[in-house]
Amino acid sequence: MTRTAGLIGHPVAHSLSPVFQNAAFQHCGLDVVYTAWDTPAARLRTRMQRLRSAEMLGANVTIPHKQAVMPHIDELGDFSRRVGAVNTIVNREGRLFGFNTDGPGFVQSLKDERNFDPRGANVLVFGAGGAARGIVLALVDAGAAVSIANRTPSRAEDLAHTAGAGARAVRQPGDLAAYDVLVNTTSIGMEGTGTEDQSPSDFLGARPGAFAVDIVYAPERTTFLRDAEAAGLRTLGGLAMLVYQGALAFTHWTGIHAPVEVMFDAARNELARRGPAR
Repeated sequence: MTRTAGLIGHPVAHSLSPVFQNAAFQHCGLDVVYTAWDTPAARLRTRMQRLRSAEMLGANVTIPHKQAVMPHIDELGDFSRRVGAVNTIVNREGRLFGFNTDGPGFVQSLKDERNFDPRGANVLVFGAGGAARGIVLALVDAGAAVSIANRTPSRAEDLAHTAGAGARAVRQPGDLAAYDVLVNTTSIGMEGTGTEDQSPSDFLGARPGAFAVDIVYAPERTTFLRDAEAAGLRTLGGLAMLVYQGALAFTHWTGIHAPVEVMFDAARNELARRGPAR
């Protein structure tokens, strides 16, 4: 029986997940098809009920449903419960299990792609939205000290409280030389937002050799990353987090170590095929 997995969100037509997940399933010889399920809020309950069918392997979840799916899930992983969001669902004989691989995928991308262990590192995170939640909690779990700077200070304070003793909210980033890693979790610089030439940091005073990480993956080289490189920082683009969170989801579904390089190749080829956003 061919099994099915997919992406639940609205909209989802732009997503790279079907491209690299199908490449991974094919590479591993698995009879699984991954598709994008555009799911307006009014159809979410029906979509979640269908996910319990025997042919359904599971799903990824993206905006705006990462919190809305939680009441429909039978059992939550500890990390997804703490984050308050689910991005991966596994169907086990009709029972739905919810996980969050965003933050762990981010940390794994640092370790595997840049050989950087965040334990003991000082990290500055720009933004306190949904993407930041998993990243901040995963960094704290990995032993990093995380400072959160956000346009709305109360959101940064709430996130720091959730993350615990390893995190703090800052109204101003202060001396950038104090940080080993600077992370953009906002949409600034993303294609189609009108902010493509903007960055949340000017990197003045940042320490050469520190890391700048952007979770935006289109374009691959954002203004944030270009400015960081000009200031002498090492960089990591958002495609890494996207692929690694997907790789962890693949393993949740299959129990198989994901073919990360195959997934990267498929995603990069698709980005090249699409070209710049119009």
